[in-house]
Amino acid sequence: MADSKFLDRRTPPHIATLILLAGLSALTMNIFLPSLPGMAEWFDAPYALMQLSVALYLALSAVLQIVIGPISDRYGRRKVLLWSLVLFLIATVGTLVAPNATVFLVFRMAQAVIAAGMVLSRAVVRDMVPDAQAASMIGYVTMGMSIVPMVGPVIGGVLEEIIGWQANFGLLLVLGLVTLWITWADLGETATLRPVTLGTQIRQYPQLLRSQRFWGYALCAGFASGSFFAYLGGAPFVGTEVFNLSASGVGALFALTAVGYAAGNFVAGRFSVRVGMNRMVYIGALVTLAGLGTLAALTLAGVHSAFVFFGFTTFVGFGNGMTLPNANAGLLSIKPELAGTASGLGGAIMIGGGAALAALAGVLLGPGSDETPLVLLMLASAIGSLLSILWVMRRARALGLRG
Repeated sequence: MADSKFLDRRTPPHIATLILLAGLSALTMNIFLPSLPGMAEWFDAPYALMQLSVALYLALSAVLQIVIGPISDRYGRRKVLLWSLVLFLIATVGTLVAPNATVFLVFRMAQAVIAAGMVLSRAVVRDMVPDAQAASMIGYVTMGMSIVPMVGPVIGGVLEEIIGWQANFGLLLVLGLVTLWITWADLGETATLRPVTLGTQIRQYPQLLRSQRFWGYALCAGFASGSFFAYLGGAPFVGTEVFNLSASGVGALFALTAVGYAAGNFVAGRFSVRVGMNRMVYIGALVTLAGLGTLAALTLAGVHSAFVFFGFTTFVGFGNGMTLPNANAGLLSIKPELAGTASGLGGAIMIGGGAALAALAGVLLGPGSDETPLVLLMLASAIGSLLSILWVMRRARALGLRG
């Protein structure tokens, strides 16, 4: 009874709770990446098969986000988050006891349910504050959450070398338990629940899909994050097979991109209200394109170095840190009453595209390959992001909108 009373109260959570929810989702995506070669050896499976643990996870995340948003609009953010965390814990136990690569991949895909943390942390922010403030607050949330994946691959690489790859998933299990308890204790319901069926909710998708601005923001976020997801899919191979780095070495260099992301998030949180959502997205897209364009030029000129490759991906992190909070806030501003639905659908487009690019990165990087195909793939995605926000800005001017 006490908990039902708690559920009825509109009690916004502390920002640290949202950071933890989003951070656990991000950490689940990347903590084990330095361990992929070791996991392939453990399961006696090809690296390409184990690399699917990234692409399949992202693909299922995309599918789940299509329904997570409408379900949370109908039944509430709190209930969906709590059940998602419980299912995530069950899936994580499954990865630890998997007897072979196939069973591991099944439970790894099931871990994708934690995508609710990333989707609904944004929706909760939009429930709490209006558009411009939402972009700023999302920036601070993602800045805070970026600290977790920044140290995640470093810790994951060290744990893999000392204990084994299983230690990464053991850590996720512990953190999942902590997050479940904090969410139950701190996160009250923030959504205004509407007595409509899930089918009715999903039938409202055309309201969003008919909006050119929605598609512009979604494609911008999808292409921006696509550069990063392609990097997630290919960088472990480049680090270990091309540059002959250890798992802990790859993990340490992964942190550079996250440092850039944290810095970009700080800029977004500090200046989005003043600069405007669209202009901040545009600047972030330019930063990403400039960094990857320079990296591509150096790579094609014959400069092959781990520090050059991983160093210039800092610009990907910095640009995305400015772009994604504002693009996501733009998505949620199209139909504020459908914030959860918009967050889920936009996230599905973003993560689905990321899954495809992560899988493509794995295909392009075969025996004897260097980093060039991955760099060019990331550059192409960055160009798509810039073109998408230019489309949004042109449409906004036509409608007489500010931002």
